[in-house]
Amino acid sequence: MRTTENQGSFLNRISIRRNQVVSMDGNHEQELEDLEHFQKHVSDRFADLLQISEDNSGEGLLSIAWLRKLLDVFLCCEAEFKAVLIMGRDPNQISKAPLDRLVPELLDRLVKALDICNAVTSGVDAVRHCQKLAEIAVSALEQRPIGDGQVRRAKKALNSLLAAMALEDKDGIGNKATERAWSFGRRGGSGANKDRAAGQFRSLWWGMAKGWSAAKQIQAMSANLVAPRGAESTGLPLPVYMMSSVTLFVMWALVAAIPCQERTGLASHFPVPRQFGWAQSMIVLQEKISEEWKKKEKKGSSGLLEEIQKMEKLGQSLAEFADSFQFPAEPERLDEVAAQVADLAETCKRMEEGLVPLQQQIREVFHKVVRTRTEVLVVLDQAGKVSTPTM
Repeated sequence: MRTTENQGSFLNRISIRRNQVVSMDGNHEQELEDLEHFQKHVSDRFADLLQISEDNSGEGLLSIAWLRKLLDVFLCCEAEFKAVLIMGRDPNQISKAPLDRLVPELLDRLVKALDICNAVTSGVDAVRHCQKLAEIAVSALEQRPIGDGQVRRAKKALNSLLAAMALEDKDGIGNKATERAWSFGRRGGSGANKDRAAGQFRSLWWGMAKGWSAAKQIQAMSANLVAPRGAESTGLPLPVYMMSSVTLFVMWALVAAIPCQERTGLASHFPVPRQFGWAQSMIVLQEKISEEWKKKEKKGSSGLLEEIQKMEKLGQSLAEFADSFQFPAEPERLDEVAAQVADLAETCKRMEEGLVPLQQQIREVFHKVVRTRTEVLVVLDQAGKVSTPTM
């Protein structure tokens, strides 16, 4: 990212300045300069994400590689926000109106973000389960010559894969999608086998409490998120609003990409006013993801992660081949299948290389959020002690 190299100097400048006497002339101008730099860095980082998503670089929108860059952006924004808000600052400055309301609201959003991190971490485990099933099918269909035994082995793995990927939401479109997947040629044998595969996937996927909803969690995070106006738009309320918006967007994108419990209605836009220059690329990304989600809800796929969508498409095609297979198969059809198997193998390789690091980054985000929330609470506690009259 083009602003990453600027972060160290930005944080050092804030640290040095606030260790000086805060009543010096020009301090207000320096605060405004810090806010301008923070806005520029947020704007540049999301512009980079937008550009990457439009390039033919193998890092398409909501691919594993793109999500890892998104989490890098969050961590950079979080570090700079914390510096702007609390580094070397008089605690009383963030305990006065309207920050006495806005900061606790942000801390509440961070708690909800922690729940989403946990849910998405479980979702990555479920995606890795799908990857292993796809690898079994690839191993079977790479054999030459292809016979009935290899096709039966691949068919069993593909049936389990498609059934697992169709388990979208507990009470949403998932049940219909599951029936479609399993009624497609009634492949895969008995209903008991189907239920067993579904149960195994649920145990990986739904690690949250019964009734927990990712979509409702996102909606709760967006509640009371109001853009600052007037003088507040050039003061500390602005970075608080920006960090709330960044956190909300990142969590929303993760939920859209990775299987999570109950995501019905996720396409609803959360408010980011268009007059803010730093938010323009974020708004474009939000619109693109929302459009993809609406398509997803219609066809019942399991998530917007680029690798999941490729795996689902290839899995469906190879399952059709397995259903209609008769030995010996036509050479032209075998060539077509070989190309699809190679594509599926490449997708599995990308997942093998990227899912574990992605999961580690999500855990890093979790711990950073916990640490930031704790540090802000400490500052608020200090402000409370300072404002309490001594007896």
